[in-house]
Amino acid sequence: MLTRRDHSRQELSRKLLEQGGQAGLVQLVLDELAERGLQSDSRFAEVFVRSRAERGCGPRAIMADLRGRGVDSELVERAIEASGYDWQKQANVLRERRFGLAMPVEMREKARQLRFLQYRGFSGAQAGKALRCDPPDDD
Repeated sequence: MLTRRDHSRQELSRKLLEQGGQAGLVQLVLDELAERGLQSDSRFAEVFVRSRAERGCGPRAIMADLRGRGVDSELVERAIEASGYDWQKQANVLRERRFGLAMPVEMREKARQLRFLQYRGFSGAQAGKALRCDPPDDD
């Protein structure tokens, strides 16, 4: 399973148990894989963040997906921070790619674009700035 892509420990455990593995033995195997460096939740989180960000997902959606895959919240936070992505710029680019250069004038269209960006995992503040085309903060 690990030859195709990285998996979280929880994903591997679930898959091995579904294939008939014994719970105790599965945990021993997963411990051995982690010891050898063949399975790492932190490496999985880093690769996952990069992959999803390149697809146009925002940090909130990525965080939720990683937590759903059993990755520790602290590892998730570190992977998001270490990714180096400018999430505001990502939101701006995604809005422009999806809706074009013209900024929405009507409230209905603004709301539609705002919902789209929030659905993709960007915060309300990031989505709002993308709709106003404000330059990103240098925080």
